[in-house]
Amino acid sequence: MTAPSSAQPISSEQAAVELQLVDTVVASFHKTEDPRLKEIMQSLTRHLHNFVREVRLTEDEWNTGIEFLTASGHITDAKRQEFILLSDVLGLSMQTIAINNTMHTGVAAATEATVFGPFFVDDAPEIPPGGDIAGGAAGQPCWVEGTVTDTDGNPVPRARIEVWEADDDGFYDVQYTDGRVAGRAHLFADENGKYAFWGLTPTPYPIPHDGPVGKMLEAVGRSPMRASHLHFMVTAPGLRTIVTHIFVDGDPQIEIGDSVFGVKESLIKKFEQQAPGSPTPDGRGLGNQTWARTRFDIVLAPKGA
Repeated sequence: MTAPSSAQPISSEQAAVELQLVDTVVASFHKTEDPRLKEIMQSLTRHLHNFVREVRLTEDEWNTGIEFLTASGHITDAKRQEFILLSDVLGLSMQTIAINNTMHTGVAAATEATVFGPFFVDDAPEIPPGGDIAGGAAGQPCWVEGTVTDTDGNPVPRARIEVWEADDDGFYDVQYTDGRVAGRAHLFADENGKYAFWGLTPTPYPIPHDGPVGKMLEAVGRSPMRASHLHFMVTAPGLRTIVTHIFVDGDPQIEIGDSVFGVKESLIKKFEQQAPGSPTPDGRGLGNQTWARTRFDIVLAPKGA
């Protein structure tokens, strides 16, 4: 059965039947004891029904949607979250982040949040200040340093900093099958809120596009490429946890477009290239290898702000 085009008018009688169903389903949640759950379920029902009515969804299209969601569930496991990926490429993740991380400014503006991504893993190894997160991953060494402060400009001692990134081939460690732990670690800021570590200079890479989300992007003519970035999650008592990235100034992919809409101007940082043999901040010997350095000062908002 083929539904009429969304551009074609429907009769008042048909519209009344459809609206009656919306009202009936919404009313089915009236006895929900949790007021927030009631609000969410009733609003979700209205929006879903209005979407179906607006586009005049066909039964074949509905079945295709169910198959898409089923396939997303089948490919999801402990190391891959296709539903987060779907949320990311629809901009839903960034919209949720925007709502829950409102701008907060004191002496300094709080660092902006961006997408969590599907490749964070708990219990990443701890490294000392100035340690190396690479763990043997391929890529150009990069010295990353900065401070962690609150919006009043006070240093945040012992802030926990989680960092993770893809290697030079565009893969995170969990995408390999050999159990490696590379390109991720956590460290702590010192008593003055300062931190530093060696990582890899970020490079562009595609989000996983061998599954349902990738097929959807291909169908609509969208690229799966992400702008070059390095992930951070920073936590400290009494302050709002920040999940963010930094991006590489001059990366052409920023202008082309980030597939998950994560780029923010304040998070674009200069990664300064260093010539072979240039002295490193900690005296590390890199031989005839080039390296880069960048600075990322992190400002945490008060909890609840």
